[in-house]
Amino acid sequence: MSTTASDPLAALGSLSGVPEAVDSVRKAVDRVYGHRVMRRRSNEVTAEAALRGSRGSAALAGADWNLEEVRRRTDFSGEDEARTVGAALRLTSEAGQLLSIWRQSPLRVLARLHLVAAGGATPDDAVGRPRLAGEAVDEPLIEAPLPGAEEVAGRLEGLSRLIIAGGSAPALVTAAVVHGELLALRPFGSHNGLVARTAERIVLIGSGLDPKSICPAEVGHAEQGRAAYVAAFEGYTAGTPEGMAAWITHCGRSIELGVRESTAVCEALQRGAA
Repeated sequence: MSTTASDPLAALGSLSGVPEAVDSVRKAVDRVYGHRVMRRRSNEVTAEAALRGSRGSAALAGADWNLEEVRRRTDFSGEDEARTVGAALRLTSEAGQLLSIWRQSPLRVLARLHLVAAGGATPDDAVGRPRLAGEAVDEPLIEAPLPGAEEVAGRLEGLSRLIIAGGSAPALVTAAVVHGELLALRPFGSHNGLVARTAERIVLIGSGLDPKSICPAEVGHAEQGRAAYVAAFEGYTAGTPEGMAAWITHCGRSIELGVRESTAVCEALQRGAA
């Protein structure tokens, strides 16, 4: 991300196609929040969105389980896919508890998210801290060049400053940049994709765009497919205006698909078929 604007995230919001994506996302979110079911059963919609978002994030990480299997399962130890689904569920549950800390210390939240995701599966000295020089990264979906530890530390500090400073950027833009930057950096030895998508969720909740967490972008990312996800992310890493706009628009479409999913949940609840 290269810009000399005093508010670089706001500058990204003016890229071609992005204002339209921002407007479309806002209208979609407003529609689902206006659904009559939300007046009395919003907690149920939030819980279902969390489950479906977790399933979507895990699918992108290689554990593409049926929703009913995720709902039914109680033991997520054992095989790799089960641990991945368990990590996604834990992260989604944790996200809403970290909003006040996120606004003051994003790096502390990221450390906590990695700790929650790892769940004891990673050596203790590697949990909850950015990787050191020479340490390997297990992130099979993302094959972009891996930044060195020194670059990771500097860019994490820069991202943290942007988040703490706030600004006038639309929530979609901020969420997309946080998500993309964490995927690009892969600051931890494992679970970076899960952490990046959870950070995106935190931004959407904390910004006020989706305060009840009923618009799971993870659902949309998974529905568009791993190939589309990687292709859009390559636009982010390219750093061109067109590439950045494509990534932000992809994230916007993911939120809209999450809205569609939760709208279907609202309709099912209204029919008494939850």
